[in-house]
Amino acid sequence: MSKNWNDITLAMAGVFQAAGLVEQLAKTGYVPSEPQKASLQSLFIQSPQSALDVFGGRTANLELGLKIMSDLLHHHQNRDYPDTLRYVLGMLHLQKKMMGRKDMLEIIGKRLEQCERQAEHFDITHENVLASLGGLYGDTISTFKFRIQVMGDFSYLQQTRVANQIRALLFAGIRAATLWRQVGGTRFQVVLQRKKLSECADRLLKELN
Repeated sequence: MSKNWNDITLAMAGVFQAAGLVEQLAKTGYVPSEPQKASLQSLFIQSPQSALDVFGGRTANLELGLKIMSDLLHHHQNRDYPDTLRYVLGMLHLQKKMMGRKDMLEIIGKRLEQCERQAEHFDITHENVLASLGGLYGDTISTFKFRIQVMGDFSYLQQTRVANQIRALLFAGIRAATLWRQVGGTRFQVVLQRKKLSECADRLLKELN
């Protein structure tokens, strides 16, 4: 399999990882630390040398996304992640809309720089950083008519921290979708070339073990 398919698969795993974390967070109020950090830190990588550079240069940082993607593309369902594919498709749709708005991209670029400076003083998962990222998502991508409806436990969804975390992770998924398009990803692949994507994901997972 060509390196191009590796890059496409890794970028799509980034989308699935963010979407899976959103679902887990909305339903349980918890997400594992390492995948969340890898997804959020990707927002600040502007000039990567490769797709993997966006996620800290380690395939292991995308292990969760690769597993969820492999399962959903092979079996079309997963009891733990029934809403994730819907979130993924929503992220791809919003990313396309975002790329058509140069004014929005400028605002996002400037404010992400501010968020990055903030993250240098605090941990990437600190509530101040999450609030800034969530606020940026709310001021930009949330203004589109189309919105991703996140399903979960209301007792978690009504918490400000969780709401900000969800918005930040949706943002990270859209960032991964941007990377996916940059390395040659298309919706056609998700619909009609699932086998290629899932086979590449399986191979990358095997290389981790």
